[in-house]
Amino acid sequence: MEKRLENISVAVLVDNGFEQIELTKPVEALQNEGATVHIVSPQKNVRSWDNKDWGKDFLADRLLEECDATDYNALLLPGGVMNPDKLRTNPLAVEFVKHFMEKGKPIAAICHGPWTLIETGMVEGRTMTSFPSLKTDLMNAGVQWVDKSVIVDDGIVTSRNPNDIPDFIKKMLEEFGEGIHMDRRELNDLTGTST
Repeated sequence: MEKRLENISVAVLVDNGFEQIELTKPVEALQNEGATVHIVSPQKNVRSWDNKDWGKDFLADRLLEECDATDYNALLLPGGVMNPDKLRTNPLAVEFVKHFMEKGKPIAAICHGPWTLIETGMVEGRTMTSFPSLKTDLMNAGVQWVDKSVIVDDGIVTSRNPNDIPDFIKKMLEEFGEGIHMDRRELNDLTGTST
């Protein structure tokens, strides 16, 4: 049986406190479709959050400081409160994410994951969803926030919480399979945000 993501490399960017199931379930689905998946983190050992307490520790495949975003076709941003709050204050993490925004590469961000997208300064005019507590932050960044299980906007997939994972995975696989979204890339070129 042919695997639809066989030639796709996916970066999963996380820091301590990412929601465990928001990494494990999407990564399992990506690997089942043949994708190469690397956990990218500022530290080698990264600790997950599992619902209401600390979860498992994971080994990063790549350290963020040694990682090149151009090596990846798509980006997965799990949530958890602590994880994106740390990533959005890390200039290396923000630049890493910005590459995917600028180049039109597909991105999947669930729960609190969109917090890091805000820091790129490139979400204005998009339609997205998130964990409800991010609604005001996203709207202040110029996003039209919608309360749905999954939203797709030009290759950017967002969902609200772990209950949305089945819908999130379905759309993530579709968008990652489609590859670069030229409309987003061309818009970035026109506005001078592309590097």
